[in-house]
Amino acid sequence: MYRKEEQPLPPPEKFELPFEGKLSPNNRWVIMAELIPWDDFEEEYAKLFSAEKGAPAKLFRMALGTLIIKEKLGTSDRETIEQIRENPYLQYFIGLNCYQQEPPLESSMLVHFRKRIDGELINKINKKIVKREIDKSDKEVKKKDCLQEKGEKIKNKGKLILDATCAPADIKYPTDLGILNQARIETEIIIDNLYKPLRVKLRKKPRTSRIIARKEYLKVAKKRKVSYQERRKAIGKQLKYLKKNLGNIEDLIQAGASLENLSKRQKNCLETIKKVYEQQQSMWENKTQSVPQRIVSLTQPHIRPIVRGKAGKPIEFGAKLSVSCVDNYMFLEKISWENFNESCHLKEQVEKYKETFGYYPESVHVDKIYRTRENRNWCKERGIRISGPKLGRPPKNVSEEEKKQAHSDECFRNAIEGKFGQAKRRFSLNLVMTKLPETSITSIAITFLVVNLSKLLRQFLSLFLSLFTNNRTGELIKPPFINFDYTLNNFYVLKLIDLSENSWSKVA
Repeated sequence: MYRKEEQPLPPPEKFELPFEGKLSPNNRWVIMAELIPWDDFEEEYAKLFSAEKGAPAKLFRMALGTLIIKEKLGTSDRETIEQIRENPYLQYFIGLNCYQQEPPLESSMLVHFRKRIDGELINKINKKIVKREIDKSDKEVKKKDCLQEKGEKIKNKGKLILDATCAPADIKYPTDLGILNQARIETEIIIDNLYKPLRVKLRKKPRTSRIIARKEYLKVAKKRKVSYQERRKAIGKQLKYLKKNLGNIEDLIQAGASLENLSKRQKNCLETIKKVYEQQQSMWENKTQSVPQRIVSLTQPHIRPIVRGKAGKPIEFGAKLSVSCVDNYMFLEKISWENFNESCHLKEQVEKYKETFGYYPESVHVDKIYRTRENRNWCKERGIRISGPKLGRPPKNVSEEEKKQAHSDECFRNAIEGKFGQAKRRFSLNLVMTKLPETSITSIAITFLVVNLSKLLRQFLSLFLSLFTNNRTGELIKPPFINFDYTLNNFYVLKLIDLSENSWSKVA
C-alpha cells in the first residue's frame, strides 16, 4: 500500500534538529534535493502498490534518495543507512521532516528499491532534469513553439556524441576448468539434499568421486603454466564427473526424490549447470573456445563475455551500454547483457535526441564503427554532419580546413571518454556489485543520473563562489570585494537571473 504525505516538507531553515542550529541552504545535499523533480514521478511509483492492501510503503523520495546517496558516497547498503542515521542533511535529502536518531529504514530495503525503480524510470528522471537545465541556457527555445505554428522548419542545433562501453560485473574471472569444478561441487551438494529423505529406501548414496575429482582439479589448477593438452585433459575429466553427478540426480528423482527439497537458489543453479554442461561438452568436442550465449558464472548466468579488443582488457564480463552525451550530460540509451553492434542504434539515438529537445543535432560525433554508409546517408538526408573522414580511399590532398575540422571533431568526441572515466573511477560503473539483472540495470542507470547531478552541482557551486573574487592588482591595498558585473554576466548566460523581471530565478 502506498500513501502520499499531504504535509509539505519544510525548507532547510526550518528542519528541526535536536541541537541548536539550522541546515545551510548552500549545502550540496540541499541544492541537489532542489534539482530533482520528486513530485513529478511519485504518481508513477505509486502505481506499483495497492491503494488499500498492505503496509504503507516508503515514499518515492526516500527510495530514490537512498539509492542516490549510496552511489554518490560509494558505500555499501549497510554503510549508507548508517550515514543517513548520522547526517541530518541526508535525512533532509530523503524527505524527513526532522532529525531522528533511529535509522529510517533497513539496509535490506535498498534491494527492493532497486527492483521497484527500474532503469526506464531512472532514465526519464535523468532526461527531465537535463532538459530543464539545457532549456534554461538555450535562448532560442522559447521561439520553438512559434516556429512550429508558422510551419517553418526548425534548424538543427547542438552536438551529439555517441559511444559504447561495458560495465563489468563482480564475478571471478571465468575459466572452463574453474566453472566445471564449481558446477561439480554444486551438484554434489544437491545430491546430498536429495538423498536425505531417501535414506531408508536407498541404503547407499550414489557415488560422486568428489575426493578424486578435487585432486584432479587441483593438480592442474595449482600449476603456474599449463599446456594445452593438460588443460584439455583436465576439462574432459571434469566433464565426466559432472555428467555422472547429473545422472545420479536423475536417478534420485526417479527413485522418489523431489526438487521441492531444494532451495530456490539450488533449483536455478541446477538448470544453469545443465546448460553449462551442454556448452562445455560442445566446445570440448569441437575444440572451440566460443559458443552462443556462453555462461561464465553460475550465480549470475545472465552475464556474457563482451569482446572489446582493447589493450589490457580485450574481454570484459558484464553489461554493454550504448550512451549519448549532450553538453557533457550523459544519457543511457541502451543496455544489454548480450554483445551487439552499436552502429545499428545510431538512428534510434538521434531520433530520441529530437524527441527530447525538439530538433535534430547539427553534428554527430562518433568513432569508426558508427560511420557506415547507411548511417552516413541517413544523416545526410536530415542535414546532420557526421564526424570522421569519408568512406573509400583517402584523398591525396587534404585541405587545412578539413584537417582542422577532423582534429576539432576528435577532440570534442573525447568528452564522452572522460565521462566514462568519471563514472568508472569516481562512481561504481567499473564494478557492478548487484547480482540480479534488474537490480544491476537500476544501479547502472543511477550512476549516470548521479554523474549529471554532480555536474549540475559543480556548476552551481562554481557560480556561487565566483561572487567572491579578489582584485589581484590591488589586493595588497584594497580589501576583498565582490565582482558583481562578472558574476551577473555568468548568471545571465546560464539563465539563473532574469534581468527583464529584475529577480533571481530558482536554480532548480
